[in-house]
Amino acid sequence: MATLSLENIRKTYGKTEVVHGISLDVEEGEFVVIVGPSGCGKSTLLRMVAGLETITAGELRIGGERVNEREPMDRDIAMVFQNYALYPHMTVFENMAYGLRIARTPRAEIDRRVRQAAEMLQLEPYLARRPRELSGGQRQRVAMGRAIVRKPRVFLFDEPLSNLDAKLRVQMRLEIRALQRELGVTALYVTHDQVEAMTLADRMVVMNGGHAEQIGAPLEVYRAPNTTFVAGFIGSPPMNLLPGASLGHPAPLVGLRPEHLRVGAPARLTATVRYAEALGAETLIHMMLDGGSPVCLRIEGQMIPPEVGVRLPLVFDDADLCLFGADGQRLPQPVHLSA
Repeated sequence: MATLSLENIRKTYGKTEVVHGISLDVEEGEFVVIVGPSGCGKSTLLRMVAGLETITAGELRIGGERVNEREPMDRDIAMVFQNYALYPHMTVFENMAYGLRIARTPRAEIDRRVRQAAEMLQLEPYLARRPRELSGGQRQRVAMGRAIVRKPRVFLFDEPLSNLDAKLRVQMRLEIRALQRELGVTALYVTHDQVEAMTLADRMVVMNGGHAEQIGAPLEVYRAPNTTFVAGFIGSPPMNLLPGASLGHPAPLVGLRPEHLRVGAPARLTATVRYAEALGAETLIHMMLDGGSPVCLRIEGQMIPPEVGVRLPLVFDDADLCLFGADGQRLPQPVHLSA
């Protein structure tokens, strides 16, 4: 395994800059997730690390060595793609062994590595099958196995679970995290799914419009988003963003997570119920404040939700507020409630 360092990495197509000076240091064995909406530049950034896109400006180091101009095969990385990229005419064994054969690894070593990875990924019964005979989850395991046998210094994942159904995505992300910890390999993982980012990452990079809006541990980003974009993107449902005036607050915008609102008195807010989403373990109550702003309240699933049209008194703790300026940036100093 190795460290990975991005220093002011930029990407330009003609006169259009799509990645704006990303800097990131990934420690040995760290799992970093790059998350953001479609078109934010996250896959372009990953492809520059892989050597599949040229770097317009900045410096990329793997294990302390500058690799900007090195070919992908010379960077000692392995990449797992969204579409698996398996050879349909080859067996599972042959797909996993292909890169080693190209590198002229001795046959006995190839056999040892493939079977070791197959055991780790529970693929031993399928080594003689071809990709069309496998489920989506099994194909993704084969793609991971092909990367594992190479023993790279850095793993790169480009939205590897996007083609799987919801239940299988949950299972596979647990397997990917457990596997990465077992191997101790440095990993960079791209996804648009903030739940994947929260559950997989040691640290996450939240991207927007080619910029890194925030870099930090998942709970750190969740609890203290740097911008209103991060507040609205991370969390399901997202943070409530309200005009400060609706709370009698001097800050232009106030953020409050749905779990930090409660029904109670004396009311600090009053809202009218629009509809309820029963999700089993929890229920989301969608409401409209008297001032016209939408707001969401999270309650336990076994509680009976209020009826549509009911007005609810709401309370919260000042310590749970996130305060933002008119520019969408989190205010650096506490802004106290007006008397």
